[in-house]
Amino acid sequence: MVRAALLMIVGMAFIPLGDSAGKLLVSHHNVTPGFVAWSRFALGALILLPFLRGSNPKLRPFLDWRLILRGSFVVGGILCMLIALETEPLPNVFGAFFVGPLLSYVLSAWLLGEPITTRRSILLVVGFLGVLLIVKPGFGLTTGLATAALGGVFYACYLVASRWLSDEAAPRLLLATQLVTGSVLLAPLGLTALPSWSNAIIALTLLSAAASMTGNLLLVLAYRLAPATRLAPFVYFQLIAAMVFGWLIFSDVPDRISLIGLALLVLSGFGSLILRR
Repeated sequence: MVRAALLMIVGMAFIPLGDSAGKLLVSHHNVTPGFVAWSRFALGALILLPFLRGSNPKLRPFLDWRLILRGSFVVGGILCMLIALETEPLPNVFGAFFVGPLLSYVLSAWLLGEPITTRRSILLVVGFLGVLLIVKPGFGLTTGLATAALGGVFYACYLVASRWLSDEAAPRLLLATQLVTGSVLLAPLGLTALPSWSNAIIALTLLSAAASMTGNLLLVLAYRLAPATRLAPFVYFQLIAAMVFGWLIFSDVPDRISLIGLALLVLSGFGSLILRR
């Protein structure tokens, strides 16, 4: 469990780093979210290719409907995130996105039969209340935050599917299938919106792809070592990293209500860890 937790913590820091690079591309360099999402999958597949040489990958996993479905979930999550980042601060987008861990917890218990406890369930509900304060449904809900919340739904399905299929293939092959799925599904959006290349755009595109791929590979490795219900609170480390990157890179400071929501999310995540100890 300790090893799985460490993998999750490091992986959850890489994912906001990749999204920070994506936000710079879409909000500062006028690159479309479709191209950023597609390039993330396509370049990630190229980066991963050398590491698959010794594992004798076969074509069959790439045609498995279950793996394609899993890849489609993460495609939807990433595309929604990048669209939301065009107009919304990084911490707020991640806060709205964090409807995912709660849904992941519920779906894992329902579909996979993983154990749940009353105290952990209460803390995850507290986290969901934090999401509501950030999203503000009915009084301040923006299109960007609604899109980020939809991305969280996709991400929850991806987390559950990752646990469901964790024993079906090696972690690198699981990651390869989602990268190839994303490259194919997003190709029409990416190839029709190629940007005017510059050194900054090239560097940010590479960083977005490499950071996202690394974070998701570590997530797959962690899910092979522990149940999704136990790892769900560690996903909240994404939020901490998002707040740090948002402040350092974009000088994003959430409003008071959003800060309360972010605090509830952090309380929920760390509270679950304390209860387990």
